[in-house]
Amino acid sequence: MSSSVAPPPSAPVPASPISTYAPTPEPVIGQAPDGPPRGRPGWQRLAASWWPTLLVAAVLCALTFVAGAGLTNGGLNLGPMTGVELGLTLGCGLTAAAALALAPPESRLYGRWPAMLLVAFAALSALSVLWSVQPDASWQDASRLFAYGAVMGLAVLLARVAPGRWSAVLGGVVLASAIVCGYALLTKVFPNDLGGEQITYYARLREPYGYWNATGLAAALGAIGCVWLGARRSGHALVSALAFPALGVMLVTLLLAYSRGALAVLVLGLALWFCMVPLRLRGALVLLTAAFGAGVVVAWDFATPALTTNTATLAQRILAGHQLGVLLAAMVVALTVAGLGVGFVLDSRRLVAPARRRVGAALIGLPVLAVLALVVALAASQRGLYGTVSSDLGSLTNPNATVPSNGPNRLTALASARAAYWKEALEIFADHPAVGVGAAGYETARLRYRSKPVNVAQAHGFVVQTLADLGIVGLALVLVLLGAWLVAAGRSTHPFNRRWRRWRWRALEGPATHYSPERVGLLTMICVVVTFGIHSLVDWTWYSPGLACAALLCAGWVAGRGPLTPEPEPEPAGAGAGAGERGGQPATAGGRPSVAGGRLWLGVRLPSAAPIDPLRGAAAIAIVVAALLAAWAEWQPQRSAEASNEALALAGSDPAGALSAAMKAVSRDPLSAEALITLAAVQQGTGDATMARATYQRAVRLQPSNPLTWEALGEYDLRSDRPAAALRALRAAVYLNPQAVDPRAEIASNEELLTLQDDYLQALRASAAAAPRPGASVGHRADRRGHG
Repeated sequence: MSSSVAPPPSAPVPASPISTYAPTPEPVIGQAPDGPPRGRPGWQRLAASWWPTLLVAAVLCALTFVAGAGLTNGGLNLGPMTGVELGLTLGCGLTAAAALALAPPESRLYGRWPAMLLVAFAALSALSVLWSVQPDASWQDASRLFAYGAVMGLAVLLARVAPGRWSAVLGGVVLASAIVCGYALLTKVFPNDLGGEQITYYARLREPYGYWNATGLAAALGAIGCVWLGARRSGHALVSALAFPALGVMLVTLLLAYSRGALAVLVLGLALWFCMVPLRLRGALVLLTAAFGAGVVVAWDFATPALTTNTATLAQRILAGHQLGVLLAAMVVALTVAGLGVGFVLDSRRLVAPARRRVGAALIGLPVLAVLALVVALAASQRGLYGTVSSDLGSLTNPNATVPSNGPNRLTALASARAAYWKEALEIFADHPAVGVGAAGYETARLRYRSKPVNVAQAHGFVVQTLADLGIVGLALVLVLLGAWLVAAGRSTHPFNRRWRRWRWRALEGPATHYSPERVGLLTMICVVVTFGIHSLVDWTWYSPGLACAALLCAGWVAGRGPLTPEPEPEPAGAGAGAGERGGQPATAGGRPSVAGGRLWLGVRLPSAAPIDPLRGAAAIAIVVAALLAAWAEWQPQRSAEASNEALALAGSDPAGALSAAMKAVSRDPLSAEALITLAAVQQGTGDATMARATYQRAVRLQPSNPLTWEALGEYDLRSDRPAAALRALRAAVYLNPQAVDPRAEIASNEELLTLQDDYLQALRASAAAAPRPGASVGHRADRRGHG
């Protein structure tokens, strides 16, 4: 253990400005060496050190850019999201099966309960198709959750197979965030080439997710990792110096996205990091330096109307964007030089205890002074302190509050449309408290409760959406999942040097209190997960796979790591990989659990000829089978949509082929009302009126709470000259969606129905507005009132 024990403070240690910031290496607990053993070729050492980080970053970037195809509503488009789900399910399933089979036979698999509970939550979502108001949406939501469960399960297993690769996970998240933020800024620097989709709200950064709050959250998650990267005492100094410009880019991205939620969770996440990680002075130095550089760029941007208003011409935007690019490049260069200078100073000098206390007191005084200045400014305002605070809080909870404009002043406003979405979700929950209206059913169920004709797919809050979709049962399962993860995360990191034991939060003693590089990294992962979790309470970024998978990787790794153990003694030259053993776990010279025998290739231990444990082998086979079945189920909605599109394309030229394709669409996704409506339209085109109306009625029976099915039936009856039946169907559609625009635009040519339309709809809307909220089942109420 001599190689991991630091010399006494009195011993002189030469500084090494090239390899590390720390003049004295800290003792390491459970930390693998930086690379493979010496003597290997240089390219292999480089690959072994960097390829896992690059792989994690590449996967996260692929999830972000593929799911955001079209640059609108990233994570919600069926086609791109199906590809993401298939890749995650199959890739994670096969890798997890291999990791489980090759895991050390005597090692304990920590973190399995959080992963299993996430899969159970996905199973509950799939089961909700039995009572869902829109079962096809529930199935698609369950598919996404199964893919997320595969990601978390894989992270849990890899944390046991290769615990020394924790830095690759955290570094990959930081690198992916830097790439995403860099691309987002480039859309503003080159608006004509990369920002073409930002037509209405181009002043706010929204790419590559198509949603500004997701872009802001990506910057917030990466910013926390950058503070760790720049403040750490281990690792290459050049890499740590690059954390300064990367953090500057992320702060600029967050502020130019005008994302209040992302800014708030970044403050909370950083506060948690500074409370748990004993690198406060270093972290503060990184944060303040990057914030100063980013502040200069943001101040110039906010003062440039061509970049902050929606009335600027394209030529003005291009000119201002190029100027912004020059300023960003200067910021990156300046912060890189500052990072190298800070690293050199920290290597050559160490603050004595009194100086550290004075600097720490000054840093603590900065936020205190900022809060006091804010209080004084509010007290001096026209409405005073109490009046301003009460007014802002009122606008925050008022469902009818005026939404602020999409400009820099948005960062200081509290009003939001979320209060209306949350109110609707809670009303849905009040009428369906046990199991809700089905996974992803909020979008359809809210049409009966909304007070304005605004289309919203999510409740902009994970808790309220879970209550509306899955009721008390779903929320209880989520709370159990959260508790299981907190227990598993506390087991491996012991935040604040304490742990729960015999129902008491007791202080740790001995070597377990040491903050090794790995423990600091795991604590940083916890901050990333908490930041994402808090943001999910106030937004729907849970649906963005690039962000969700970054948080799930960190969450699964922390939960699966298990207790950190002292680093084993290095193996003698020529010794086998399993020569050393500590705590019943075979280990390599780097402390990585491994299968006895085998060999290293690019830092990964390949399996030996030793037999695989039969129980784990069977479990691995079961994982592969489950992944294949889940992937097949995830693929069916997309295959159904493709068949429906094919049927519509063939309807005019090949009626028989169109009918065959429409029937395939229904068989591939029997839960889809859209597939049934397409089939009915094709049947109507072939002249089979009886079958067409029966298919429309079948769609109504499948989704009686969906106003679209009633509208389709009513419009068919209108075209078939059945005015009484049409009015009954449209009556149900208006009841389920009172705020909709008149669904009968096609009846203007029918004089008989045209004379009935105005009087009937006015009376109908009045009765629908005065009707009580739907009770046990929205769909059943609609069925009783309208289906004839």
